[in-house]
Amino acid sequence: MRKLPSLNALRAFEAAGRHGRMTLAADELHVTHSAISRQVQHLEDLLGVALFAGPKNRMQLTEAGSRLLAGLSLAFDQMDMAVRSVADTADGPLDVSCPGTFTMRWLIPRLYRFSDAHPDIEVRLSASSHAVDFQRDAFDVAIRASQGPWPDDAEVIELFPERIGPVISPKLHERHGGDIEKLTLLHTSSRRHAWRVWAEKAGRDVPGDDGVEYEHFYFMIEAALSGLGMCIAPWPMVADELGSGRLIAPYGFIDSGQSYVAVRRNRQHRKSQLFCDWLAEEARRFDALTV
Repeated sequence: MRKLPSLNALRAFEAAGRHGRMTLAADELHVTHSAISRQVQHLEDLLGVALFAGPKNRMQLTEAGSRLLAGLSLAFDQMDMAVRSVADTADGPLDVSCPGTFTMRWLIPRLYRFSDAHPDIEVRLSASSHAVDFQRDAFDVAIRASQGPWPDDAEVIELFPERIGPVISPKLHERHGGDIEKLTLLHTSSRRHAWRVWAEKAGRDVPGDDGVEYEHFYFMIEAALSGLGMCIAPWPMVADELGSGRLIAPYGFIDSGQSYVAVRRNRQHRKSQLFCDWLAEEARRFDALTV
């Protein structure tokens, strides 16, 4: 039998401690300032320790308050994740985790079609390329370019194979053609050896890993668009630019050995099921395009 203070008192203190002001805690919990103050005072009386010190307009957590806040914040996060893991309601957003550049260059330009078909479902996007862990993360669906491994408690939906190739701006191509030896090679820190991987699969030589490195994939592609060099890019990231003629792929594209997949929590969930069904159809249409 757990002997805990009331949940309302714990929630009031956690919100007040996190915000540092009882008025902000009251706004978050939709109660009055005095209600928060009474709940915190009740909790202090019950525990026999002071949780806050200092004047009301500049209150500070005591040592006991700091320790309690850390534990409660973690506990409320875990409760939130537990509820979300079984909830299947029409309310609330659908959280989708996806690599940032893929989100910007492939997902967002197509997302309006899902919104038109399902205006009641809000899709909330977050950028990540980290390994999927539904025990740790709160999102409903993750999109990744990887071979796995995937969590045991996940459903994996294949989207399309990843194809990669060198891309270059038309003006730079006019000056140097596709002569890799004469061009500045562009890299991204998230895939530092992309040139080496492509060279091995394409049976070509590249002059080592020299060149210019960018922190984000998006920066590297913008550098290629601006004529600063040639980069290795996945087809989905540059399909629109190739179609418009802003980039050229002189050597075409080859399979990288990875695939784009959607990974969802393995449970009945209307929002995520509808989204993954739509995603699979968009991927099928995209993959049918000639590379």
